[in-house]
Amino acid sequence: MKPLQLLKDQRVVVTGAARGLGKSFAAAVVQAGARVVMCDVLEQELMASADELIQQGADVEARVIDLSSPSSIKNAFVQIAKGGGIDGLVNNAALATGVGGKTMMEYDIDLWDRVMTVNVRGTWLVSQAAVPLLRSGDHGKIVNIASDTALWGAPRLMAYVASKGAIISMTRSMARELGADGICVNAIAPGLTRVEATEYVPAERHQLYEQGRALPGAQHPDDVTGSVLYLLSPLANFVTGQLIPVNGGFVFN
Repeated sequence: MKPLQLLKDQRVVVTGAARGLGKSFAAAVVQAGARVVMCDVLEQELMASADELIQQGADVEARVIDLSSPSSIKNAFVQIAKGGGIDGLVNNAALATGVGGKTMMEYDIDLWDRVMTVNVRGTWLVSQAAVPLLRSGDHGKIVNIASDTALWGAPRLMAYVASKGAIISMTRSMARELGADGICVNAIAPGLTRVEATEYVPAERHQLYEQGRALPGAQHPDDVTGSVLYLLSPLANFVTGQLIPVNGGFVFN
């Protein structure tokens, strides 16, 4: 279904946009009438994904950004600011591949710190860099991508689960701080989605989700994009500090 022009004439930044959910969010934002700034550390994939949308007539910028590097984040937003203010930010970038399969007793400090650096500190620094650009509009929107693993406590994935729990808590604190500026901050918690980043997930975990959902079956990116568009749009101008699980009813909020 083609989305309505909910974001007509807006400018939205999407991190982690080279592939997977981020790529789908960027495409949906464009279809909803917005200009999109696609950001990712995977430069070649980012440029290829941006070019796909450009070939379809979309207004797209691509900016390489490394969430583990404060200077990279700062430099990316210096460039983004040259195009003016922004209306929305989707904090989707996260370290997810290769961070599971270990118990809490097996995790090493380096892996734990790397996940927290990218997923938590990186999300904070990107939001911090974006706020001055969001303040230039009437109703800025931040949508943080959490995970329903933080709601049901997925085992053998503790660093990732902890990082996404932090995103949920950060969302609420940010909403309190930024509300006076007219900026709404919300989060969605997708369930296990069939994208590149989840190819490593064992078949039994996919089966657990697909059989355990109130709406049985696999979850795909298109199942998630509508919630992001809603939270970015004027329809959600009085919604802030909220978490929406998008998982087919595997976990209820």
